[in-house]
Amino acid sequence: MQLANLEVFAFPMPFRAVFRHASARRDRTENLIVAAHSSCGRTGYGEGCPRSYVSGETVAGGLAFIERQRETLVRDISDVSGLEAWIAAHRSDINRNPAAFCAVELAILDLIGRVSSCPVEDLVGVPRLSGSRRYSAVLGDAPYPVYRWQFHRYRKLGFHDFKIKLSGRLRRDRRKLRPFVTAPDGVLRLRLDANNLWESATDCIDHINALAHHVYGIEEPLRSGDLEGFSRVAEACDTRVILDESVLRADQLDALGDGDRWIVNIRVSKMGGIVRSLEVARVAEQRGIGVIVGAQVGETSILTRAGLAVMSGVGQNLVAAEGAFGTWLLSEDLTTPCLMFGPGGELRTERAVGEGHSGLGLSVRREALAPADSVG
Repeated sequence: MQLANLEVFAFPMPFRAVFRHASARRDRTENLIVAAHSSCGRTGYGEGCPRSYVSGETVAGGLAFIERQRETLVRDISDVSGLEAWIAAHRSDINRNPAAFCAVELAILDLIGRVSSCPVEDLVGVPRLSGSRRYSAVLGDAPYPVYRWQFHRYRKLGFHDFKIKLSGRLRRDRRKLRPFVTAPDGVLRLRLDANNLWESATDCIDHINALAHHVYGIEEPLRSGDLEGFSRVAEACDTRVILDESVLRADQLDALGDGDRWIVNIRVSKMGGIVRSLEVARVAEQRGIGVIVGAQVGETSILTRAGLAVMSGVGQNLVAAEGAFGTWLLSEDLTTPCLMFGPGGELRTERAVGEGHSGLGLSVRREALAPADSVG
């Protein structure tokens, strides 16, 4: 396969409802969509979601990265080996622009898969999709009547695994936990996401303990990278710390000690694509660290599909899955099919993508795309 060109777009789609957490408030998508064209006239599509509070990226910076590297990408990549070699040779630049490179990588993998008539799992060396995946319910920092309505909607759908975004205000956060206090023991599994709320481990510990409810894990309670503080929180609150913004690449896991204390949240966009996500997953497994395959708020089904490939590689080390919101959140999705969870948080992979598909197995509505420099 010969790459001919890379085009960059955006998909500026409003949400059905505003989503809030400690680091941001979002009411629409913010992404980069890359179209990779081959000389034989085939096209593959990829997506990345630059987030300044996650990896320091912006849409404008991602555009500049792709423009700067476009010539070498087109010249040097014709197969998976060439893609992996490019990643190795440009590691530091990808580290600064992981979401932008994710969009490029997914587009190229989708294209190679389409040209070679095989699914992306074959290209990256993980088992093909089979069976189903169960996703977690995610509750943002909405006003309590909205929050409670969302909780009951998730319960009506049959969800058992929940992640709650904390506000840092004790009365407000205690109120969020009320529905879980009345649930039968063992029915609901709960983890918290602080989005780097606290600077002081002591303040965090006091807050979490004052909630008086055991949780499976707490995500990013302190400033990103404060491993010593995270360890104090884990020990004092008898829980595990989930690392999200604190882990953007595999070598950052070298600084961790006891694997039982940690879980890493692998979001394909912030890691820089499937190849780098699987690298993190392999190191995590070697160190006894559990893995959540997460999502950026506002992902389309392109990144949901990429997450499924990563879950396939994670295997039995998968602690939880997040995302697959589709048109539960987006006013419209970019692809057919729209990959989204159903009852019980379940997404049946073969039914969603179809047997015998190539690449990512999605059809992109090109007419819904906008010039990338017209947004963000």
